[in-house]
Amino acid sequence: MTPRAEIVFRDDAVVVVDKPAGLVVHRAPGHRGETLVDQLAGIVSGGPDERPGIVHRLDRDTSGLMVVAASAEAHRELSRQVRRHEVARHYTTLVEGHVASRSGTIDAPVGRDRRARERMAVGGRRPRDARTHFEVVELLPRESLVEVRLETGRTHQIRTHFGAIGHPVVGDPRYGHGPRHGLERQFLHASRLAFAHPRTGAEMSFDSALPADLAAALGRAREAEP
Repeated sequence: MTPRAEIVFRDDAVVVVDKPAGLVVHRAPGHRGETLVDQLAGIVSGGPDERPGIVHRLDRDTSGLMVVAASAEAHRELSRQVRRHEVARHYTTLVEGHVASRSGTIDAPVGRDRRARERMAVGGRRPRDARTHFEVVELLPRESLVEVRLETGRTHQIRTHFGAIGHPVVGDPRYGHGPRHGLERQFLHASRLAFAHPRTGAEMSFDSALPADLAAALGRAREAEP
């Protein structure tokens, strides 16, 4: 059964959802199941017909907060905020190894991997600017718990960037070493979202706690042998 997103805020301009892992945002080649767009049918609009309301995305197996437009006007304004990096998107991730710097920025263009089109790579084909700001909040025996803020939002950006510096996201089957600490997906959660309301201009801010599978994996990681 397809997991369902939780609506955490809704008015006539925006819908904020907490997306579970396993839910695809919108239809794409090769995917036939229910999507987030299907679940929000009739209450979101604006943008292309195949992905109404969508102004930014999360990977299928990344959980957490998204804002979706409920009108064409809101879609235009939220898209403008995303383009100008005015939407604050914060993530919590667990990465392999101990990151040497307690904070920093990974500034490396990301494009399609030249050998495997389903992957992204630093450089790659038709690379686009990509900047990921991070702060290590806890060093565990074998991993680092990291808070990330996206300046840009390229496909698989966090997963690609941390893989490129030798600290792949724990559990990531594509850029890392697959299952770990009982996880069946990558340890990546969109934990905080902030933006200006597209109609009123009021500052909107939302937080999301780690879902149960990530919280359990974090507990196991803390108890692991060095």
